[in-house]
Amino acid sequence: MIEVQDLSRRYGEHHAVRGVNFEVARGEVVGFLGPNGAGKTTTMRILAGSLGATGGRALIGGVDVAEHPRQVKRRLGYLPEHPPVYGNMTVGAYLRFAARIKGVADPKAAALATLQRVGLEGMQGRVVSHLSKGYQQRVGLAQALVHDPEVLVLDEPTSGLDPAQRKEIRELIRALAAGDRTVILSTHVLPEVEQICERVIIIERGRIVAEDTLEALASLKRRVRLQVARPDEALGIALEALEGVARVEVLGEGRYELDASEDVRAAVARAAAPFDLLELQGRERLEDTYLRLTGDGASTGVWSPTQEEQP
Repeated sequence: MIEVQDLSRRYGEHHAVRGVNFEVARGEVVGFLGPNGAGKTTTMRILAGSLGATGGRALIGGVDVAEHPRQVKRRLGYLPEHPPVYGNMTVGAYLRFAARIKGVADPKAAALATLQRVGLEGMQGRVVSHLSKGYQQRVGLAQALVHDPEVLVLDEPTSGLDPAQRKEIRELIRALAAGDRTVILSTHVLPEVEQICERVIIIERGRIVAEDTLEALASLKRRVRLQVARPDEALGIALEALEGVARVEVLGEGRYELDASEDVRAAVARAAAPFDLLELQGRERLEDTYLRLTGDGASTGVWSPTQEEQP
């Protein structure tokens, strides 16, 4: 449903996006991850038709975004990081306005149906600027949905929300993604991706560095953590000798961590059994995979979601 072919965007001498290729199938929910400045927002804006590409092209349902922007926008809903709401309008008036400019045949009916879908029924008379940040985010999501699009492009949909508000929006997105609707979303909240998305695309310095299911990404480098009741130097030596083990680190209090090129859980369990194995975990977290592919996060600002992507 979404197809990106050799996409690039340049600002002077700076390449924000370079040679990006990926596809998102109909009905798929994909997370688009990367540090600040990696090219996420630039790519999302190009997909939504609000920014032109320097090279390559993006297609929605086989239609070129640059060549037929109106046709694409009828099939696509876009929520930028900062919701495009008019604070001095009421919620109902704003949604009816959004429906009209998107060519909906019955704006009033569409607005009412969308308000119910995003949990804003009873608020159509409220002024948008008087709403909490979480409810303003819902209004922004509603404008992206009011014309019932096949594709949703969501850029940091929970940015700036508190944990309760993030949970509400996350559950709403999960409900909206059910069925044939295609969703691509960027976020800095990695547990969000694990709860919502089926597949992940990771971008770093304008290039795609990984693209696969969460399970497959984790298996690129298997991390095993274990704890024993009777730690001993002999256990560390035994773990280092196992085939496929690349690194063993003693964490203290009987805890060990190792990286391997294959699934070594059974071998680790056998080696640790004589030392009274208490716990064995064998799946790398998405956070570990993300940081491994994009760097340690310190220099790239991974955990600074308030920063804008700079051209």
